Amino acid sequence: MRDATVWRQVLGVDRATVIVKVSFEDDGDEDVVVVQVRQRRSKKPRCGKCGALAPRYDRGEGPRRWRAHDLGLVRCYLEAEAPRVQCSSCGVVVAQVPWARHDARHTYAFDDYVAWLVTHTAKSTLVELLRIAWTTVGAIVGRVVADARASHDPFDGLVRIGIDEISYKRGHKYLTVVVDHDTRRLVWAAPGRDKATLTQFFELLGPERAAKIALVSADAAEWIATVVAEHCVNATLCADPFHIVAWATDALDEVRRQHWRDAKVMGAPSVITRIKGCRYALLKNPENLTERQVESLAKVARVNTTLYRAYLLKEELRLVFQLRGKAAIKQLDAWCSWAQRCRIEPVVELYHRIKKHRASIEASLTHGLSNGLIESTNTKLRLLTRMAYGFRSTDNLIALCMLDRGGYRPPLPGRHLAE
Repeated sequence: MRDATVWRQVLGVDRATVIVKVSFEDDGDEDVVVVQVRQRRSKKPRCGKCGALAPRYDRGEGPRRWRAHDLGLVRCYLEAEAPRVQCSSCGVVVAQVPWARHDARHTYAFDDYVAWLVTHTAKSTLVELLRIAWTTVGAIVGRVVADARASHDPFDGLVRIGIDEISYKRGHKYLTVVVDHDTRRLVWAAPGRDKATLTQFFELLGPERAAKIALVSADAAEWIATVVAEHCVNATLCADPFHIVAWATDALDEVRRQHWRDAKVMGAPSVITRIKGCRYALLKNPENLTERQVESLAKVARVNTTLYRAYLLKEELRLVFQLRGKAAIKQLDAWCSWAQRCRIEPVVELYHRIKKHRASIEASLTHGLSNGLIESTNTKLRLLTRMAYGFRSTDNLIALCMLDRGGYRPPLPGRHLAE
């Protein structure tokens, strides 16, 4: 095998790259390997941004270096001339090179290696292993995702989507995220949680593709419902069962707190003692109760029938979402009838809230669609936002989320050679 072929394999570059010279240089505290390269002369110059053919403009600012994979314990760089071209669309820009992305200081293989590692290992491990700054990792992730999105339409084939928001920083900083229920991937994210933010997604989607969306799962936020109704004329909004049951749990807890406050105002220590320590027994699912909590719940049933009825109403609503179709809707009707006449104020308020969102709740019961997928996605995104602390740009944070949950993570460089 010729030396040039060996070096191309080692560096992860293609045949369009000509190996000119390999040398060692002293870079302060350590030696580095510098591989001088150039493009094949048969390759016509192209714009580094858009890739269009463009005439050469000048020689640029001289030779540039791109970080490549380390060779054993020694850092390695590619070095080449960086001429500029005159592009009709982009103006005067550096010409495209076959071994690196535009405006990058690292090779394709190095970028992809970092993008793969950042989703598999800890921040400190990655930084120390590759000897790069964490802000550099953010820039690399942004480039890799932008490159992948340019070659694949992330909005193609959307039919069933989920919409939610997630906090990514203190001070009420939120991301609005959209997932595809069919491919189970994150398709879009942007900072903010209001109508204007979500409208950006549907503007990118376009009216033709928005018309193909059939089902949208979300919580009962008005800003989501308003934007979906405006842009997705053929879509059915499905209320997330988890959030509906959470409403019932909040209503039950409000009943418990009200009885506690009333007992303190009346100076009835015996009443306080009877319901003391029952909070977790009331809020937990029956199948998860400990033996002590079962006893506490039985005590509530004996001494406070109003609080126990509120508990039964909460459990009855939870059971509604374990059914599907007509059986679930019939059970919901029965629950509404009971809640409407129970004379427990927080539960009656819950009844009116459910009545307001009845159409989207019935859609969820009929189609079996929930935000379970997007909640699991949000759990992973919370971990990624902690990893991304130190990124200078929210765009790089979003790129990291898209890299891991959007299907844009590249394969580990060189592994396909073993197939």
